[in-house]
Amino acid sequence: MSSPAYDLVTPEGRERLVAADPHNVVRLILPLVPPVPGYEAGAGGGVEQAAATLRAWTAEEVLERDHEPALWLYEMAPPDGAPATLGWLGAVALPEAGSTAVLPHEDTFPLAVEGRRALLAATRTDLEPIVLAHDPEEQVEALGRNVRSAEPVLQVDDADGVRHRLWRVVDPAVLAAVSGGLARTAAVIADGHHRFAAACAYAREGDAGPEPAVLALLTPMGPGGLRVEGIHRVVPGLGFDAAVSAAAAGFAVTELPVADVATAAARELADPGAPGLLVTDGTRLARLHHPAPDVRDAVPAEAPVAWRGLDVVLAHHGLLRRLWGRGDAPGELVIAHDLPTALAEARARRGVAVLLRGPSPAAVAAVARAGARMPRKSTLFVPKPRTGLVLRPHDD
Repeated sequence: MSSPAYDLVTPEGRERLVAADPHNVVRLILPLVPPVPGYEAGAGGGVEQAAATLRAWTAEEVLERDHEPALWLYEMAPPDGAPATLGWLGAVALPEAGSTAVLPHEDTFPLAVEGRRALLAATRTDLEPIVLAHDPEEQVEALGRNVRSAEPVLQVDDADGVRHRLWRVVDPAVLAAVSGGLARTAAVIADGHHRFAAACAYAREGDAGPEPAVLALLTPMGPGGLRVEGIHRVVPGLGFDAAVSAAAAGFAVTELPVADVATAAARELADPGAPGLLVTDGTRLARLHHPAPDVRDAVPAEAPVAWRGLDVVLAHHGLLRRLWGRGDAPGELVIAHDLPTALAEARARRGVAVLLRGPSPAAVAAVARAGARMPRKSTLFVPKPRTGLVLRPHDD
């Protein structure tokens, strides 16, 4: 049974998945029992348990081993009738140092990288794909449309109503054409910075074989590709009045009269033309706008223009660090991947959430191509592939 990506699974969510199916892949990607909050930041805990579970499932034929070279066409169709996202799932060669073929756009947290590297070393298997957004390529798109005209071999609907469909492709001519087309493009890491860094670290150890690679889903930028949503920050123990008072030293502050903060915040976040950052304790809501020069000066001037203009950068350097004196390490800051979680965490931790709009895919690509990195956990590319549908063992 599949699960969301490891960093989207809460301890409570892990227990629900385990209870629903004894063979849920969450036992591999988050093997600790009982689960430990923030496991993804740990280095090594439970990895031998994951390796033993994987060996058992292989021996029991819970997992079906495919010995024929293949790619998988992967479609994610939202329930609202919006255009589906289509991509190719398979092994992507890790680029050499200095290559611009695969560009990251976010910072990583070293302990999280080490945790994923330890899991990879123990299991010798890519348990979940990273996601790459590549330059549009007409031949690759045409091949995908042709393959999609047949019946899929696998279909799964997730909890959000997104329908995931996969087609297995083994025709050598098609495999060569897809690989050749994708080789003509460059890509930005949309999801999986820690897993990509872990794969590179593992390859440097020399255990990844003569041609190190990583399991990846490649989708085009623009039509047929992914959307970008913001990821929110929750600052524990900082009350709303204190947060707004400190923010007023560097922003104009407007408290928004709202009867339902969730509805009002969702409306604000959906409006790309709305100015400023949003701050809430889950009950009250304020807009921070027109940052003062000294707040803008907190953003490094030597950084590329594409990077300096992002809301998440202003929030990270100008608000969190300059005015609130907070860093972004786990413990100082809680990452919330959606609005309901941000509001719930702000209430539970007696703190405030900084609500952020997502940058455009073009802005993300511009930052990556300028050689810059956003703060960690800046972007949420959606929809997300399910973990556990396709694994990539490193042993033949």
